[in-house]
Amino acid sequence: MTNLITITKELSNYLDTLKRMFEQSEKPKADKEFFQFVKKETVPYFDLLEKWEFQALQAIRERKSTLHSQQITSTKENMESLILHSYYIDVRKRNYMEMNKSCHYIFNQLIKESQGEK
Repeated sequence: MTNLITITKELSNYLDTLKRMFEQSEKPKADKEFFQFVKKETVPYFDLLEKWEFQALQAIRERKSTLHSQQITSTKENMESLILHSYYIDVRKRNYMEMNKSCHYIFNQLIKESQGEK
């Protein structure tokens, strides 16, 4: 469970970094060079997100969390979208912020439950 907390905190911190990037960046040119840059930058986080999903779903199966598996899956999908939208800046700010807030909520809930809080 400790590893799940660590991964969740790292993803939560990354969400904050992505939000700053989204707010401060201009819409980039979508060319092959930029695509390669984004791919190189984001692969570690997509991998970490896969590990997080697996461990979070395992925690649910073991009844260590009151979250539902659909919430974990949706959070993973939202986080994947946020990663891409943070580089390509192709979504409305309001939608971006709602997805960001939703991810933070689930991450915080999972951390609280993992630390024995409800």
